Amino acid sequence: MRTQVVIVGGGPSGLLLGQLLHRKGIETIILERKTRDYVLGRIRAGILETGLVDMMREAGVSDRMDKECFIHHGTCISYENEMFDINFQELIGQNVIVYGQTEVTRDLYDARDACGGRTLFEVEDVEIRDAETDSPHVTFTIDGSAKRIDCDFVAGCDGFHGVSRKTIPDTVRKDYEKVFPFGWLGVLSETPPVHDELVYANSARGFALCSMRNEHLSRYYVQCDLDDDVFEWSDDRFWDELKRRLPESVADKLVTGPSIEKSIAPLRSFVCEPMRWGRLFLCGDAAHIVPPTGAKGLNTAASDVHYLFEGLVQYYQDNDTNGIDRYSERALARIWKAERFSWATTNMLHRFPDQSEFDLKMQRAEIESLHYNETAQKWFAQNYVGLPY
Repeated sequence: MRTQVVIVGGGPSGLLLGQLLHRKGIETIILERKTRDYVLGRIRAGILETGLVDMMREAGVSDRMDKECFIHHGTCISYENEMFDINFQELIGQNVIVYGQTEVTRDLYDARDACGGRTLFEVEDVEIRDAETDSPHVTFTIDGSAKRIDCDFVAGCDGFHGVSRKTIPDTVRKDYEKVFPFGWLGVLSETPPVHDELVYANSARGFALCSMRNEHLSRYYVQCDLDDDVFEWSDDRFWDELKRRLPESVADKLVTGPSIEKSIAPLRSFVCEPMRWGRLFLCGDAAHIVPPTGAKGLNTAASDVHYLFEGLVQYYQDNDTNGIDRYSERALARIWKAERFSWATTNMLHRFPDQSEFDLKMQRAEIESLHYNETAQKWFAQNYVGLPY
């Protein structure tokens, strides 16, 4: 087999890149380790930045998103029994939308089916070979048969545990990482959201977040210990703990019900440099991870896709390598800013096991500065809706 670009990973970043390239006449084959149903069954975030929304429209996959999404003009932050709004629309004239990552992925798969794009599922033993040369190729096994695809470029969109990042030699690659000493226990329930906007809560008992997928489906989180067992968290225990971390005005409105999904996720910050080696390019979680506090995971992947798409189009249409040559530099410049925002927001809202009384006073002062300082709110709003590409 031969194609112009092999995309390793059939999640939203790989699918979005494939759809954008297709609309420019650039051929791709997507390789996915899991089944389509497995990919669509993953529960992920649902906050989309302005840039990602624009890219969905450019890719021609925005019809359902535009009809069904929730527009969020701001967010709420609480500390103990205080709560304040940060109104993005009033502060900077922008907003974000709520549209589940599962729905983004579903729309992209439907679009790929409609255009006849090739996606191979349940591939195994993927190896990216000769990426440092002008003739890269990818080998893999499917249905017990060994296969090979020759290509011009490889886009590694296969996540933190994928093969793409590991293909870059240790002598070339440098990893930066911070692991946080807690996790998030998340619950999905068929209940109405407790508030029109997301509520980020700082409390003496730990962080909590009230989010939603639609008007009948809510997503809630509480900070928990990394060694907690999800099976020890009954629904009653979860709802009781969540209420204790919210202001009374919010807790009193909370509608509870049986959970339909419950899981614990660790928090980490991670960046790999560089994001390019020869003709291999890393996108999304293959190159970086952010804590979910600032809703940047899918959105940082989208910014990578933007820079890579731009560079590949420039290469194929204008025979100009400037875009792909500068891909890693441009992507990382934005990634580190997003990492800073997620890291800072995580530090501001969570309880850490080694915090002193001084640390807690400083954390409170930081939250109150955001509460009463319009300049601080503008900085928060600009980062939350997404920095420009």
